[in-house]
Amino acid sequence: MATNIVCAGFGGQGVLTAGLILAKISVDAGKNVTWIPSYGSEMRGGTANCHIKISDEEIASPFVRDIDVLIALNELAVDKFEGKVKAGGFMIVNSSIVCGKEFRKDIDIVPVPVTEVAAKAANPRGANLAMLGAFVEKTKLFEKEFFAQGIDDFFAGKGKVNPANAKCFYLGCALCHENQ
Repeated sequence: MATNIVCAGFGGQGVLTAGLILAKISVDAGKNVTWIPSYGSEMRGGTANCHIKISDEEIASPFVRDIDVLIALNELAVDKFEGKVKAGGFMIVNSSIVCGKEFRKDIDIVPVPVTEVAAKAANPRGANLAMLGAFVEKTKLFEKEFFAQGIDDFFAGKGKVNPANAKCFYLGCALCHENQ
């Protein structure tokens, strides 16, 4: 059975990159994957999201109707997608931005202050990686070390090496663990 994931937020928060990283590492782990991006024409500051399906079996359709996991980097993402999360599913929410909001009672909420995590790691563009850390900790779909290496490999393939990326990822894992 496929795991249906939506990653959503503002353009510039690394939403599509987070989805690409998740998709690539899933393929590296031998899983079947689909990744469909969606973003406004204004990009940075506009809305962006991507739909990801991960499965051990063949995926018949790339479309995500019922969401198992919502990775929400801002309040607009919560507003747009919370209603599509399956009962029993969960949302990983950037609690640095989404504060004081009432959530559905039939889904699990994992608040992670990823903006502060990225600042603490001296990696202001690493909030998306902290969200992926929370995702890996919550779902247990991947070993943490395997996923962290996958992040490093993803960026090394683009000629970018930043040890703070792994720091953001592991801080996201730790904060998710604390909030469970």
